Amino acid sequence: MASKDRILRQKEETRKNILDAAYSIAKEEGWQGLSMRKIADRIEYTAPIIYEYFSNKEAILSELTGRGFNMLTKELEKVKAKYDNPEEQLEAMWMAYWEFAFTDTEMYQVMYGVQINCCAEKCTAAEAPYKVFTGVIAEVMKNNNPSDEVIKQKYFTFFSVIHGLISINIVNTSQIFETINSQILKDAIGGIIQSIK
Repeated sequence: MASKDRILRQKEETRKNILDAAYSIAKEEGWQGLSMRKIADRIEYTAPIIYEYFSNKEAILSELTGRGFNMLTKELEKVKAKYDNPEEQLEAMWMAYWEFAFTDTEMYQVMYGVQINCCAEKCTAAEAPYKVFTGVIAEVMKNNNPSDEVIKQKYFTFFSVIHGLISINIVNTSQIFETINSQILKDAIGGIIQSIK
């Protein structure tokens, strides 16, 4: 039995090493620089070994996408727990979302398809941040008795503005945006919260 456990641990460790190597390469060279050969070289395995764990590069990206959404969800829940007022929770959560995008830009890119094909539509973990946000939006709007459809629309209002601003900043590194980002973000979040109360 101990031998089976050891083999399972080794397989899980190899799988983790592959994912960590892929992410490390993306941090250094961007997602377009990622290849199965580079991953194999990084962990000092042959490429066929990598294919025993992942059928192709897209399978690795999909796994990393899930990892990213899990990380983001944990961060959102942690920030949410710091506040009792749902409006403050919502503002802090969107600020944390923004921070996540620029603290871990490569992860955000693969999660949301910024300058790369993304795998979010196939990732069950992608629903988790949405559920955390919509739960708080529903709480902010509770006096209006909103339908699920209205809550969803309000979420996408936030998401469209904030994701759009993030994407502009990832794609365009102009100094103009750096100086006004914070104010645009706060104005957008504050304005949307006021409109949904």
